[in-house]
Amino acid sequence: MELRCAWATRDPDYIHYHDQVWGRPVYDDRELFEKLCLDGQQAGLSWLTILRRTESYRLAYAGFDPVRISQFDESDRQRLLQDTGIIRNRLKIDSIIKNAQAYLAMQAEGIAFAPWLWAFVGGAPQINHWQRSEQIPTRSPASDAMAKALKKRGFSFVGTTICYAFMQAVGMVNDHLVSCPCHGACQEVAHAAGS
Repeated sequence: MELRCAWATRDPDYIHYHDQVWGRPVYDDRELFEKLCLDGQQAGLSWLTILRRTESYRLAYAGFDPVRISQFDESDRQRLLQDTGIIRNRLKIDSIIKNAQAYLAMQAEGIAFAPWLWAFVGGAPQINHWQRSEQIPTRSPASDAMAKALKKRGFSFVGTTICYAFMQAVGMVNDHLVSCPCHGACQEVAHAAGS
C-alpha cells in the first residue's frame, strides 16, 4: 500500500504542498529566490507556519521582486515589523532584504541563480530511495557547500539545515519515501526536465 510521507499530516495545506510542490524540480531564478527566503523564515518554526503565510509574504515583499526589495528602507522595515501576516522578527525581515541585494549582486556579475544553485547537486536531482522517515538526513555535503557559498555571497538565514530543506522542496533531492506515490511522480518530472 502506498502512503504519503509521514510529515504530510491531515492538514489540507500540508497535503497540497506535499502532493503538488515538495520535491518537484524548480529551475526559475525568481521562484528559487522566493523559496530560499521563505525557507529562511522557517528557522525555529514549523514549515506549516510559513506555508500558511506565503501569500502574506508575497504581498509584504513586493511579490519577491529582488529589485524592489533591495530598495526597502527603514520605513519599509517598520511597516514589516507591524505586518501580522508575516513573522515579525527584525533579523528575519532584514535577511530577505540582504538576500535580495546578494541576489542582484550575483546578477550584476552575470551569474544566473538557478544554474549556480543546481550546480551543488551536479545540475540534476538526486533521487534517494528512503524506506523510513528516520533515514532522511537534515543536511548533506551539498547543503554544507551551498550554505557556505551563499553566506560568502552575503545571504543570511541559509545554514546547512535550511539549505537542505530548500533542496528537498525545490527537487534538488527527492526525499519522498519510496512508498509515497510522489516519489515516482517527482522522478518522472525530473527525467522529463533532463531529457
